[in-house]
Amino acid sequence: MAYFRDTIEQMAGYTPGFQPKQADVVKLNTNENPYPPSSRVVEAIRNLPPEKLRKYPEAAGDSFRNAAADVLGIRPENILCTNGGDDLLTICFRAFCDAGRPVAYAQPTYSLYPVLANLQGCERIEVKRDPKGSLDKLARIDAPLTVICNPNAPTCDFISVDALAALAAKLTGVLLIDEAYVDFADDNAIRLTNDYNNVIVLRSMSKGYSLAGIRFGFGIAQKMLIDGLMKVKDSYNVDTVSIAAAAAAIRDQAYLKENVQKIVNERTRLTEQLRTMGFEVGDSQTNFILTRCVTQNAKDVFDALVQRNIYVRYFALPGLEDKLRITIGTPQQNDLLLDALKEIVG
Repeated sequence: MAYFRDTIEQMAGYTPGFQPKQADVVKLNTNENPYPPSSRVVEAIRNLPPEKLRKYPEAAGDSFRNAAADVLGIRPENILCTNGGDDLLTICFRAFCDAGRPVAYAQPTYSLYPVLANLQGCERIEVKRDPKGSLDKLARIDAPLTVICNPNAPTCDFISVDALAALAAKLTGVLLIDEAYVDFADDNAIRLTNDYNNVIVLRSMSKGYSLAGIRFGFGIAQKMLIDGLMKVKDSYNVDTVSIAAAAAAIRDQAYLKENVQKIVNERTRLTEQLRTMGFEVGDSQTNFILTRCVTQNAKDVFDALVQRNIYVRYFALPGLEDKLRITIGTPQQNDLLLDALKEIVG
């Protein structure tokens, strides 16, 4: 007897990055921030009254909405708090897609999108990602939900906000701009939510703010969209501890900018060093790089790094079989990686 729906029986689930249990490893495979969160986060968690833990959390996460609104120059009612950015993606797929309402996106991109489409039972229209950043194919499809990861994972590149605005103007459906990595980019699309009532911008506290373990994200859109998404989210989808931590983190912009600059500096150094060693590395607007192994098989290099307790990410997917995705670590971690690669590739 089959208990699961046919879709669940037949589909492959999302494959998260490997989490090694030992502590003495160089972990550069899941795009976590190598630096700890702001001390204000630790203080906020420590100072939570036990009585707050006994009660249900704020249903809409208003403490965070108010803090984020102050920092980003928007209104609290234009923010939806979510259990990580993935929760917002799930909410949007549930809200806008079904068997008769497809989703469209360009590949390669975040590997959760097809999983969510399968779960929702909606058609997924996948186009090949244009290396020059053209969005014409997605505009012609005009799906009920169009998703663009920007900067894109895992290719690191960034589509201009003007190009996104032009796409939003052509679409009759919703444009969801996944900005999980935008803290490391030169621009962002928040301003489009003022001009277009079909744009949702996704933000994550996992990358720039070092809160991957807390699981907190949020969406930004015009109130009409936020009100609709509120109907779809779980009743209490963010908890009291995460609300307090995320609110404290987003208020400490000085600490965010300090850490982002350190990561960007290391991103530049690592890119230059790898290019000197003969690797092909594209420019990145994220906290990771995608590099092609020119002289050796990428999977072999990946395995050789694992033997040295250094973990990066290898995707056995079309267009990515000859590449490795490497999270930007601390200078010490990056040095260990570079020394290992010099041994492996010669």
